[in-house]
Amino acid sequence: MAHLLAKLRNVKYEVINQVLENDALVHAQEGLFLEHLWQNVDDENEILFLFRINDIEHAKSFIDRVHSQALKENPNVNLPKMIYLK
Repeated sequence: MAHLLAKLRNVKYEVINQVLENDALVHAQEGLFLEHLWQNVDDENEILFLFRINDIEHAKSFIDRVHSQALKENPNVNLPKMIYLK
Protein backbone atom coordinates (compact mmCIF):
# COMPACT_ATOMS: atom_id res chain seq x y z
CA MET A 1 0.00 0.00 0.00
CA ALA A 2 1.39 3.38 -1.01
CA HIS A 3 1.27 6.55 1.03
CA LEU A 4 2.03 10.22 0.62
CA LEU A 5 3.50 12.10 3.57
CA ALA A 6 3.25 15.86 3.31
CA LYS A 7 5.10 18.38 5.46
CA LEU A 8 3.96 21.99 5.56
CA ARG A 9 5.36 24.89 7.54
CA ASN A 10 3.98 28.21 8.71
CA VAL A 11 0.32 27.34 8.57
CA LYS A 12 -2.14 26.87 11.41
CA TYR A 13 -3.41 23.37 12.10
CA GLU A 14 -7.02 24.56 11.94
CA VAL A 15 -6.48 26.16 8.53
CA ILE A 16 -4.94 23.11 6.88
CA ASN A 17 -7.51 20.85 8.53
CA GLN A 18 -10.30 22.91 6.94
CA VAL A 19 -8.56 22.94 3.54
CA LEU A 20 -8.14 19.16 3.63
CA GLU A 21 -11.79 18.68 4.65
CA ASN A 22 -12.91 20.96 1.80
CA ASP A 23 -10.73 19.09 -0.72
CA ALA A 24 -11.57 15.55 0.49
CA LEU A 25 -13.95 14.75 -2.38
CA VAL A 26 -11.49 15.91 -5.06
CA HIS A 27 -8.68 14.04 -3.34
CA ALA A 28 -10.80 10.86 -3.19
CA GLN A 29 -11.63 11.15 -6.89
CA GLU A 30 -7.87 11.22 -7.54
CA GLY A 31 -7.18 8.24 -5.27
CA LEU A 32 -5.86 10.13 -2.24
CA PHE A 33 -7.43 9.42 1.14
CA LEU A 34 -6.39 11.41 4.22
CA GLU A 35 -5.48 9.09 7.09
CA HIS A 36 -3.72 11.34 9.60
CA LEU A 37 -3.07 15.00 10.31
CA TRP A 38 -0.55 16.01 12.95
CA GLN A 39 0.99 19.14 14.42
CA ASN A 40 4.64 18.77 15.40
CA VAL A 41 4.84 19.08 19.19
CA ASP A 42 8.40 20.42 19.05
CA ASP A 43 7.66 22.88 16.25
CA GLU A 44 4.09 24.16 16.19
CA ASN A 45 4.77 25.80 12.82
CA GLU A 46 5.07 22.37 11.20
CA ILE A 47 2.09 20.28 10.11
CA LEU A 48 2.34 16.76 8.70
CA PHE A 49 -0.38 14.78 7.00
CA LEU A 50 -0.57 11.31 5.54
CA PHE A 51 -2.62 10.14 2.58
CA ARG A 52 -3.18 6.54 1.55
CA ILE A 53 -2.88 6.57 -2.22
CA ASN A 54 -4.04 4.12 -4.86
CA ASP A 55 -1.32 4.84 -7.42
CA ILE A 56 1.95 6.69 -6.83
CA GLU A 57 2.40 7.91 -10.41
CA HIS A 58 -1.19 9.16 -10.63
CA ALA A 59 -0.84 10.92 -7.27
CA LYS A 60 2.43 12.54 -8.38
CA SER A 61 0.83 13.75 -11.59
CA PHE A 62 -2.19 15.15 -9.74
CA ILE A 63 -0.07 16.91 -7.11
CA ASP A 64 2.26 18.32 -9.78
CA ARG A 65 -0.74 19.77 -11.66
CA VAL A 66 -2.25 21.29 -8.52
CA HIS A 67 1.06 22.74 -7.32
CA SER A 68 1.97 24.09 -10.78
CA GLN A 69 -1.37 25.89 -10.98
CA ALA A 70 -0.92 27.30 -7.46
CA LEU A 71 2.55 28.58 -8.38
CA LYS A 72 1.18 30.26 -11.52
CA GLU A 73 -1.39 32.08 -9.40
CA ASN A 74 1.12 32.97 -6.67
CA PRO A 75 4.85 32.30 -7.11
CA ASN A 76 5.29 32.65 -3.33
CA VAL A 77 2.58 30.16 -2.35
CA ASN A 78 3.33 27.97 0.65
CA LEU A 79 3.32 24.39 -0.68
CA PRO A 80 3.99 21.23 1.30
CA LYS A 81 6.99 19.01 0.75
CA MET A 82 5.71 15.69 -0.58
CA ILE A 83 7.28 12.35 0.26
CA TYR A 84 5.95 9.28 -1.56
CA LEU A 85 6.20 5.99 0.32
CA LYS A 86 5.66 2.36 -0.64
